[in-house]
Amino acid sequence: MKPAEPAAEDLSYAERAYRDLRDRLVMLDIRPGAPINEDQLAQSLGFGRTPVREALKRLQYERLIASYPRRGTFATEVNITDLAHISEVRRQLEPMAAAQAARRATDDDRDRLTALLEELESDRAQRRSADAHLRLDLQVHRAIYAATHNPYLEDTLVRYDNLATRVWCLFVDRLPGMAGHVGEHGPLLRAVVAGDPDKAGALAGSHVDGFEQAIRAAI
Repeated sequence: MKPAEPAAEDLSYAERAYRDLRDRLVMLDIRPGAPINEDQLAQSLGFGRTPVREALKRLQYERLIASYPRRGTFATEVNITDLAHISEVRRQLEPMAAAQAARRATDDDRDRLTALLEELESDRAQRRSADAHLRLDLQVHRAIYAATHNPYLEDTLVRYDNLATRVWCLFVDRLPGMAGHVGEHGPLLRAVVAGDPDKAGALAGSHVDGFEQAIRAAI
């Protein structure tokens, strides 16, 4: 059973640097193609170069940055041709994760998922910025993955969801129905909390298909 998520102050500097930089790259706060400078990142994060270097090694493995001999390190480009490959993996694994979360979620997991459902359906929903919608979407996906209590499945899906979110961020201005897409998580969260693996799996699969269709329509 996976332990509860540690508080930020309990994480190592390398883990904190990794999470901060990962989310900057995923949300395109660090733009695709932008150069990555270790010294500048260390200064902005308030850490030494060693934890930043460790974080960058993980981010390179996750295809969020790329290093080139004699050129340097850069945030990876967002290539729309990768969407089919990303969706191919997610179409298989997202339904499995949702079904396993419905089977394995603990009381703490269900409390977390219920809180996200309430946030999703709160009066603030219509006033959220595109950035806020995207960040909530990430939270929902990561909470479902964590509730599978399968660290290998969780790590794999977090990586692919991160890559999918970068594609989404690139086209967010062309996706007026984004709030509705994020809102689709409501029935999925209910199915997981209710312990209904068949329904959760089916809804997760439909969500992945809907995401790819929305992006392709926006191109």
